[in-house]
Amino acid sequence: MQLRPFGRTGLHVPLLGFGAMQLGDPRIAEDDAARLLNAVVDAGVTLLDTARSYGLSEERIGRHLAHRRGDFTLSTKVGYGVPGVPDWTYDCIVRGVDAARDRLRTDVIDIVHLHSCGLETLRAGEVTDALSWCVAAGKVRVAAYSGDDAALAHAVGSRAFGSVQASVNLCDQQSLPMLQRARSLGMGTIAKRSLAGRPWVAAAVPDDDVHREYHRRFQALRPEFGFEPDDWDALALRFAAYADAVDCVIVGGSSAQHVQRNLAAVAAGPLEPGLRAAIRDAFAKLGTDWRGLV
Repeated sequence: MQLRPFGRTGLHVPLLGFGAMQLGDPRIAEDDAARLLNAVVDAGVTLLDTARSYGLSEERIGRHLAHRRGDFTLSTKVGYGVPGVPDWTYDCIVRGVDAARDRLRTDVIDIVHLHSCGLETLRAGEVTDALSWCVAAGKVRVAAYSGDDAALAHAVGSRAFGSVQASVNLCDQQSLPMLQRARSLGMGTIAKRSLAGRPWVAAAVPDDDVHREYHRRFQALRPEFGFEPDDWDALALRFAAYADAVDCVIVGGSSAQHVQRNLAAVAAGPLEPGLRAAIRDAFAKLGTDWRGLV
């Protein structure tokens, strides 16, 4: 697996990371979760991205991979859901980091994101100060922000973060200029939502707001692309993984077969320049109708 420098953080991250949201599903058997996590690391997919809100995900990573802690880069997200303290406060961030360290069974978490908090919360500075304190205390290596739109722009411009995570996919290219700016400032960059909820296979309009919007966008973009690939998943993943200013693209999965399929896609390399240009041009042509997402 190709490793890339992660900005000026001192970390190196793989081209393909593992998004561990599905891993938090309690319907996945514990033995299956253990096999999947170890298969992910064995395959060289050595950035694992989780969050407090991902069910059993943090706990399972700690349980099944603590003995291999030196083999992977660990990323999580905080800001909410800490008993006894209000969300998006100083204490919530500090206690959230400590709780994540306990669940993940690690003294230090490599990357901790403020998880899509709003612009006004960022501007107030309390949560940013708390995360900076966690870095100074040696609990976190890199303070990070995960989100899009105006809040992402503020996070990048604030110089308070060592890395950012933003949506990048066929249907959502709005954050790419901001990721380029982040990289120019020495920040690491992670692309999330790289498959956009796979609207090319959706039998019905999704229920949640984000994937409903991606479905709408894909229906508008599809005739503008001017092509119909044999494998939309592979094309979408290659687009995000090799987009300018993306260090690592995270993709989920519930089996080792999913991981191997994603590895094969990124191993195919960047899209042909003409194909990438067609995707960018289609998005730009219809871009006046895009709404912001978080």
